[in-house]
Amino acid sequence: MSETNESRRDQARREVSPRKLEKQIAIASAACTVFGREGYARASVDALAAEAGVSTRTLYNHFPGGKAQLFQTVVTWSSSEVRDAQLARLRAVLDPERPPRPDDLERDLVALARAFVGLLADYPNHFALVRHIHAEADHVPPEVLTAWHEAGPAPVGRAVAEAMTHLTDAGLLDPHSDPAMTAAHFTALTSLTIVQSTHYGVLPLPAAETDRVVRAGVAAFLRAYGRAEAGPAG
Repeated sequence: MSETNESRRDQARREVSPRKLEKQIAIASAACTVFGREGYARASVDALAAEAGVSTRTLYNHFPGGKAQLFQTVVTWSSSEVRDAQLARLRAVLDPERPPRPDDLERDLVALARAFVGLLADYPNHFALVRHIHAEADHVPPEVLTAWHEAGPAPVGRAVAEAMTHLTDAGLLDPHSDPAMTAAHFTALTSLTIVQSTHYGVLPLPAAETDRVVRAGVAAFLRAYGRAEAGPAG
């Protein structure tokens, strides 16, 4: 089971003094703003310290690995927070104990895609970080990329694949023996399309256009993976 941010905070409270923890959170919060604005490569330690209102020496006292460690901390915590929100929305829409009726499958998949798309507006700082990660992947330390992937995208991908397996078991989908690819295609046709179209939420689409893209993506997904007896996909 993925570790939640709350469990991370509880562990930190046990291992770090309240004053030190408060300072680390303040530095990390300020760093999130700087990294989201400047990206990883352009953000300097001086700028990170200035945003947090501390000296560079204080920053290194709390984050001895400097910029790389601070970026990994910010990205991991941010990704974990968004991951928890995604998993909560997934469970709310697709309860494995109560699969949708065949005629309601398309409606529920549209609701799931909309819920994921809504996170762009709910977590703008996180998606600013992700935008920079993709743009600067050749400059971001490999261990930071791995930490980000394991904190957010990987567990969410596994959870969506598991949801697709439950829908298959209910006779609603045919994943062609590859639930993980089925999940990836669902995400690519719906929320990822919106993410790319809006440049990670920087230029939001009109609500009607977002709805059109989501519905078209779900319809295409069901044409590829829906069972004919599960009901209409249009």
